[in-house]
Amino acid sequence: MKRFNNGVFHFVVFISILLFLGPGLSMHPFSYDHSLKSECLMELPQTINTGEGFQELKIKENGENGKVVERVNLQKGGIYSISAWVKLRNEKERAVRITLRGKNVRYVDGGQVIAKKGCWSLLKGGFIVNVSAPVDILFKSDGSAAAEINVQNVRLQRFNKTHWRLQQDQVIEKIRKSKVRFQVSFQNKSTVEGSLISIKQIRPSFLLGCAMNYRILESDSYREWFVSRFRLTSFTNEMKWYTTEEVRGQENYTLADAMMQLAEENKVLVKGHTVLWDDKKWQPIWVKSITDPDDLKNVTLNRMNSVMKRYKGRLIGWDVINENLHYSYYEDIFFFFFFGKNIDPDIPLFINEYNTVEYAKEGVGSPINVKNKMEEIVSYPGNMNIKGGIGAQAHFVPAQPNLPYMRSALDTLGSLGFPVWLTEVDMPKCPDQVKYMEEVLREAYSHPAVQGIILYAGPEMSGFNKLTLADNDFNNTEAGDLIDKLLQEWQQEPAEIPVEYHEHNDEEQSRIIGFSPEVSLLHGHYTVTVTNPSMKNFSTTFSLEVTTETGQLQVVQLELDV
Repeated sequence: MKRFNNGVFHFVVFISILLFLGPGLSMHPFSYDHSLKSECLMELPQTINTGEGFQELKIKENGENGKVVERVNLQKGGIYSISAWVKLRNEKERAVRITLRGKNVRYVDGGQVIAKKGCWSLLKGGFIVNVSAPVDILFKSDGSAAAEINVQNVRLQRFNKTHWRLQQDQVIEKIRKSKVRFQVSFQNKSTVEGSLISIKQIRPSFLLGCAMNYRILESDSYREWFVSRFRLTSFTNEMKWYTTEEVRGQENYTLADAMMQLAEENKVLVKGHTVLWDDKKWQPIWVKSITDPDDLKNVTLNRMNSVMKRYKGRLIGWDVINENLHYSYYEDIFFFFFFGKNIDPDIPLFINEYNTVEYAKEGVGSPINVKNKMEEIVSYPGNMNIKGGIGAQAHFVPAQPNLPYMRSALDTLGSLGFPVWLTEVDMPKCPDQVKYMEEVLREAYSHPAVQGIILYAGPEMSGFNKLTLADNDFNNTEAGDLIDKLLQEWQQEPAEIPVEYHEHNDEEQSRIIGFSPEVSLLHGHYTVTVTNPSMKNFSTTFSLEVTTETGQLQVVQLELDV
């Protein structure tokens, strides 16, 4: 419990625990369980149906292309989540994926898991179909016969778009908001009568940010457009090695320093991108010419020392290795995380991959592979207590996003307990770009594991030609209107609530107690002001943080000496 003294008042903040929703988010009638048992279980877990739309499916046959589940009729525009427990009979381990097969629906992938011999792994995924048709659901693994795969407890859950959105809104109420009640103690009854509590959010806990590039240093209009909207950013290229050390031994942080100064002056948080990039194509030219492994390691450690110490204490996270699953230029990535942790132990150190949430057929950068890579990093000697983070770039193709797959992918990424960020969200222009982008952003915002989103976007003059938010005159595009709408929606509107009179007597003194009604507030930092219109000189302001203690009631106590 914290006590504060500021002139004529004291205030006490404490938490009274009132659980509104139990674990598992089992909210009738449209429930979905975001949890994921990432370990391989020896005993097949029992399943319990909750909510509406569940269907238990039976294995029909061993088909030529995989284990076939009984035929189901899928409806156009329907959103289908699917889960099953799988294991292998003889092989040590292999990827098993869910696929749809039917007339006009040929091999639509919906998710995968690394199945193992002798224990059960949970496979979660889903589909959105663009035709109404009977389909077979296959569980298949390239190179393995269907008889090798054991599948049990196949469960299909159907949502329509209204139900899906309702479920998102229910989760948002639980994970992004807390109920708050103010209890104000006065000396005089005349003070409590008519008193008001005004609440204004200064910064939300969850930030929807946007990348920026060097052009922001050349344009006042770009700068004003950006800082009037966003409180979170990353730099596209300006912190990367090929920018800061184009010639060996000649470092140049001019652009990155200027952009950091701009961000700090405008209270914009910066996520560092990127210390290293594992793709040979994107190394400084002089690095590519190094043939001695020891020399390569030395210059790499010099790079890490240089950039991470330069911005230590000024960033909210670092992408340490970019796209490590897809490429393998560096051999010592586990040590690099250890080295980076010792330079800046106070911020999350991220891996950052593409095709992880946006592409269900991805093999290399699949959610399970990203999760396993993060586990390997943590298991490296000295990394046990590392502050890790998982970045999913989220470069979507111009088509209907597979939202249930995206949700299951985030379940997998979040199963380690590290923060998950969408770090480079965009989509090429298409007729439904704005609609699809809204679906993606709402899906991320409503997921318990996701702690931040950064758009790979900007005004036309900045060169972001996929997700363009403003034209050359800085008038909003339709995509820009969407982002402004979400920024407003995800920040708490100012509120003014009355204080209701209640008298309280104790042994020491008689105090007049006023209570506010319960209010549901988005997590973040607030200024709270207590006033009474009938008292000209009475106004008290203090700071308050509404925390992420989800499902609980925060009671804020104020003692005023008036």
